[in-house]
Amino acid sequence: MGVTQAIPETRPPGRKVLHHLGADDRSSTRVRIVDATLRCLARQGVAKTTLDDIARESTFSRATLYRNFPRGKEAILAAVVDTESARLFSSLAVVMGEATDLEDVLVAGMVDAARRLTAHRALAYLVVHEPGKILPHLTFGYMDRILMVAGDFAAPFFARWLEPDQASRAAEWAVRIVLAYVADPAPDTDLTEPEDCRRLVQSFVLPGILALRAATPISEPKPTTTTTKGAPT
Repeated sequence: MGVTQAIPETRPPGRKVLHHLGADDRSSTRVRIVDATLRCLARQGVAKTTLDDIARESTFSRATLYRNFPRGKEAILAAVVDTESARLFSSLAVVMGEATDLEDVLVAGMVDAARRLTAHRALAYLVVHEPGKILPHLTFGYMDRILMVAGDFAAPFFARWLEPDQASRAAEWAVRIVLAYVADPAPDTDLTEPEDCRRLVQSFVLPGILALRAATPISEPKPTTTTTKGAPT
């Protein structure tokens, strides 16, 4: 069966570009290889996973792996990252698109992201056993890229209630909170639980966003001039 992934672009919520994986034999094969690699990573991490492991797990030959990913393991790992990112964004697009106010969209997005990331077996293995494979991507320039990509995705959902620059700031705050939680879960706040997340949003996130909105001057509409038969009125 084919796997469908919805990867929203930076456009109004609800308008998504669908990338269909599994729509043909080649795509279906690539998805099976990616999912087999995820199972290998969840058991033994990046360093110990070989092409032979992936071939056995996917029931394909090494030749099939190279035919679909000519650069071998490096290309397969890159495909894993791309595929899992697309799956995450697809899920977020659904829950955030159903939100009816700013508080709900924050809670829905943060809870869904926290649940999916903390339940991700391969990611969990790497965080514990191979942090060097993950932590460098959560610092400095790599972190900026993550914030930019995630923020660009989330901002249009917040833009239903915020100005564009405010929406971008709000998206960045939400992403930072989720990543901090995944890296080091707080003992007194469980972001995977809607009630806990809502209390955090109400106490700390919304006040900051509302203060940002209050500090932004509202631009006056520009006067318009109409003409009748060439005469201004």
